Amino acid sequence: MGILRAILRHPEDIYPLMKLKVAAQYAEKQIPSQPHWAFSYTMLHKVSPSFSLVIQQLPVELRDAGMHFLLVLRALDTVEDDTSVATEVKVPILMSFHRHLYDREWHFSCGTKDYKVLMDQFCHVSTAFLELGRQYKEAIEDITMRMGEGMAKFIYKEVETIDDYDEYCHHVAGIVGLGLSKLLCASGKEDMASDSLCNSMGLFLQKTKITRDYLEGINEVPKCRMVWPRQIWSKYVNKLEDLKYEENSIKAVQCLNEMVTNALSHVEDCLNYISTLRDPAIFRFCAIPQVMAIGTLAKCYNNIEVFRGVVKIRRGLTAKVIDRTRTKADVYGAFFDFSCILKSKVEYKEPNAAKTLKRLEVILRTCKDSGTLNKRQSYVIQSGPNYNSALVVVLVVIVAILLGYQSGNRH
Repeated sequence: MGILRAILRHPEDIYPLMKLKVAAQYAEKQIPSQPHWAFSYTMLHKVSPSFSLVIQQLPVELRDAGMHFLLVLRALDTVEDDTSVATEVKVPILMSFHRHLYDREWHFSCGTKDYKVLMDQFCHVSTAFLELGRQYKEAIEDITMRMGEGMAKFIYKEVETIDDYDEYCHHVAGIVGLGLSKLLCASGKEDMASDSLCNSMGLFLQKTKITRDYLEGINEVPKCRMVWPRQIWSKYVNKLEDLKYEENSIKAVQCLNEMVTNALSHVEDCLNYISTLRDPAIFRFCAIPQVMAIGTLAKCYNNIEVFRGVVKIRRGLTAKVIDRTRTKADVYGAFFDFSCILKSKVEYKEPNAAKTLKRLEVILRTCKDSGTLNKRQSYVIQSGPNYNSALVVVLVVIVAILLGYQSGNRH
C-alpha cells in the first residue's frame, strides 16, 4: 500500500519505476554462471542495490573490478559495524583484512541478514578477486589495507572534534574515493584525480549516511556505534542518545541541521570531480550516488523523523535519478534543485542558518556558473498535470500484471 500511495501522489514516477524494474531484471540476467562470480554479483545487488544497477553499465573488466572493490569494502564495513564482535577480535581482522583477500578458504561470521551471508561465504569473493587483473588486485588490496588500519584506529578513539570526524570519514570513505580513482585510471578510461577531490567524493557520501542513520546507530545492539562528533552534538544535549527523546526535539533538529551543513562543505569538490569525467558509463557510476546524497540531505534537513524512524527519498525519485542522470547538465540541475528545496527549509532563527545559507549559495552559484541549467529538464521540482486517480490505479494494476507475467515466464 505504501508504494501505491506514493504513485498516487507522484504518478509521473510510474515510467521510471518500470524502467528501473526492467533494468534490475536485465542486470540479474547478466550475472555470470560460475558460482563464485554469481555469488559476488548477487550479494552486491542485495547489500548495495543502487550501485549494483549502475555498475552493470561499466565495461566488463572494470565492472568486475568495481564490483569487487565495493563488495570487499562492504565486508570490511560489516566487521567494523558489528558491535557484538569483541575489540580484541575485531581489530586484528580489520588490520589484516587485505591479506584475507588472497585466501580462498577465509571467512568470518559476523553481521546480520545479507551481510552475514556475505561474511559466511566470503571465500567466493576471494576466489573471484584472484581472477582480476594484477593492477586491479593491487589497487583493491592497498585501499583495503589503509581503510582497515583507519577503522582499527577509531575502534579505540572517540570522534570528539570535527577534525576527528573528517579523519574517520577519510579512513572509511575518502580512501574509497581515492581507490575508485585508481581503478578508473588503471582501466585507461580516466585520468587520476587529485587526492582532495577523491576524498571529498567519499566524505560527502559517508557524512550523508552517518547523518541519516542516527537512529539505527544509536539503537545498535548490544551497544551503539555512533560517530557524530561531540564538538557538534554537545552544543545541544549532554548525551548523544538524548537527541532521540521527544522532549529534546527542537535541539535534536538543530543538531541535525548542523550535521547536514557540515556535509554540504564537500559538494563543490564533488561537482568539480564529476565535471572531469569523460566516459559516459563511468560518469553515471560516479554521479548517481552523489545526486542521491544531496537528495537525502534535502530530505533530512529540519526533519524530526530522522530521530523517529527511517528517512529516505521515495523510490520513484530514486528511479528518476538513476534513469535521468546522464549528462553534466543533469547533475548540476539536480544539485541546483535539491539545494533550492533545502534552502526553502532553512529557518532564520536556526543557530546555523547563516552558515547553511552561505554553503547553499556557493552550490547554487557553482551550478549556475556551469552554464548548463538551461539544458536540462527538472524532475526534482515539478509542477506537472493533475492525473485522474482511477486512471493511475488502472495503470499500476496493468504494470503489476505485466511484470508478474514476465517473472512467471522466467521461471
